[in-house]
Amino acid sequence: MKKDFFRITVPLGIAFLLLVLLIPRNAKFAYDYRKGRTWKYETLYAQFDFPIYKTEEQILAERGAATEAIPYYKYSDETVSRNLRSAERLDLGNLRSAVVSAMRAIYQKGVLEDEGSRRHGTALPDVIYIQRDKRAVKSPSAEVYRLTEARARLLADLTEVSDANVDSILRATGAYDLLVPNLIYDEQTTALVHAESATSVSPTSGYVTSGQLIVSEGEIVTSEIAQMLDSYKREFEANMGYEGAPALMLLGNILIALAIVAVLFLSVYFTNRKLFSDTRFPYLVVVFMLFAAITLILVRVDEKWLYFVPFTLAALLLQAFMRYRVVVPVYVVTLLPLLIFTHDGVVLFVMFLVAGMVAMRAFRYFNRGWRQFVTALITFAVLALVYLGFRAADLVAGNVWRALLSLFIGSMLTVAGYPMIYLFERIFNLVSNSRLVEMCDVSNPLIRELEQKAPGTFQHSLQVMNMADTVARAVDANPDLVRAGALYHDIGKMNNPLCFVENESLMIRDGAPTYHSGLTPEQSAHDIIRHVADGVEIAQKNRLPDVIIDFIRSHHGTTTTGFFYNRYLQAGGDPAMAGNFRYPGMKPLTKEQIILMLCDSVEAASRTLTAFTPEAYSEFVERIVAGKMEEGQFDRADISISQLGTVKETLKQYLAQIHHERVVYPQSKQRKP
Repeated sequence: MKKDFFRITVPLGIAFLLLVLLIPRNAKFAYDYRKGRTWKYETLYAQFDFPIYKTEEQILAERGAATEAIPYYKYSDETVSRNLRSAERLDLGNLRSAVVSAMRAIYQKGVLEDEGSRRHGTALPDVIYIQRDKRAVKSPSAEVYRLTEARARLLADLTEVSDANVDSILRATGAYDLLVPNLIYDEQTTALVHAESATSVSPTSGYVTSGQLIVSEGEIVTSEIAQMLDSYKREFEANMGYEGAPALMLLGNILIALAIVAVLFLSVYFTNRKLFSDTRFPYLVVVFMLFAAITLILVRVDEKWLYFVPFTLAALLLQAFMRYRVVVPVYVVTLLPLLIFTHDGVVLFVMFLVAGMVAMRAFRYFNRGWRQFVTALITFAVLALVYLGFRAADLVAGNVWRALLSLFIGSMLTVAGYPMIYLFERIFNLVSNSRLVEMCDVSNPLIRELEQKAPGTFQHSLQVMNMADTVARAVDANPDLVRAGALYHDIGKMNNPLCFVENESLMIRDGAPTYHSGLTPEQSAHDIIRHVADGVEIAQKNRLPDVIIDFIRSHHGTTTTGFFYNRYLQAGGDPAMAGNFRYPGMKPLTKEQIILMLCDSVEAASRTLTAFTPEAYSEFVERIVAGKMEEGQFDRADISISQLGTVKETLKQYLAQIHHERVVYPQSKQRKP
């Protein structure tokens, strides 16, 4: 009793301390609101100054508007100086000073290549960057000259001061050729400046001062108000600490953690309290703590990462060792921190709850090799549908595609994380349903050895396995566990196969003496009883799980070897020596062990049936079950009277199916030649 107390309290105590340490201590925005709905709380005023943050859509729109690059040009002083000196040496007569002055004014504003000859090949935007004297300045593109415009401007300026044919003079002297682009396009700097401008979009679009009205009671929450509320909530949770007494905050965290741990305890207590007495309970608590810790840590870091977490893996990890009636409530408790401490708690809770239920069902059919990815895809489909449903109802915000991608990656991580089962099996000495299925493969070396050394026992074990599977499904027992127990329950017989009648008929020739010829009933009983201890030894040597070894110990319980005990009594033996004929095993404790004991006895004894009628089957099964009950084999077993009745009816129907009548085919007459 004391051992069970510590087995329960220590894991729960560790889980309680973990929750107390990880529960967020920052203030949480206490208002729930949705765009388009009425503000149902008191009028809200800003308690502090805060910026209004742009939505993701607004930021993306502004970044999209910045996709047109502003070209970057460098002002070439060298080009200007060289060409002005060349102009001063031209034979222009009294026009020389006017030409140089006009060219200097044109170069001062800047000359670009014509549209068709521009190297970057795009139309000039309204604004360009001009770097001059190591300083870049934005300038309207209309204020600089294209090359053709610059030469036209030079001609116009000189025509105003001279009556001569200025155009002919400029052409003849080559003055036009000295007017060239002095704004040189810088492609590398243009790309760099464009990249910086695309990422430098301001995340805010305004400011709210302390005391300013945010929303009035009964007012409809418009897009603008929702944006202000989102910004206020963001700043409130980031910068506002807990304003009450620290002791009160700690008390609150303790009460919340205590409530969660209490629900976890009760979910096990009301579904299968026998878990408290084996290693599955510490394992269950570890799974809970693992996902609770991940949830609470990511709440502190960034809640967006929660979409990547494969919470459905928790359901599969629990399902591997426990029944649905335990897994479902424990899985719900595992998701409670998600519901309580996250902003989209309701959405995430419902989403992963539904997906977990579906994943557990799907995994029963798609649980091996590549088929696990089918389960992952089904899980993702459920998550996506539920998420899109909340999104359509405007109950969750954020980027849809990013959320769906996160959920997809999380679903795939379920497959990647499932091999943790094998680690937990070793740590907690558990046996998963997947391992049980693998153990039922008759091609494994130990079963092949049984088939070779004791073929009759092997066939008997196969028959018991199929019979026990049918009964287990009828009473909601674990069929995989019963099948594995049935396949290995007589493994000890291969040490002395000829001792058992099912092997004698296959391995001893007609007329040869049988194993028990010449042995006393005590000697025969001793050799037969020995197969239980031999089976345990073989199982331990081959590292079979303890739960399978318990089937070997309990499949005969503490019954007697009836045939040899009756022969002993008929020969005048002392009933007080019945202990020499009794199996020193353990009485069945579980429903599965009871099923194997009955199926083993029914299958072996059914070979002696002479009448194959429903009445004969009924009397036969009732007699075997009554005999086990009289010997007290069910005293400690976890099986109800109703379930035992179902077991008996299923066994009667099974016998009727395997011993059904067949059509007698008439012997064909051969024609005489």
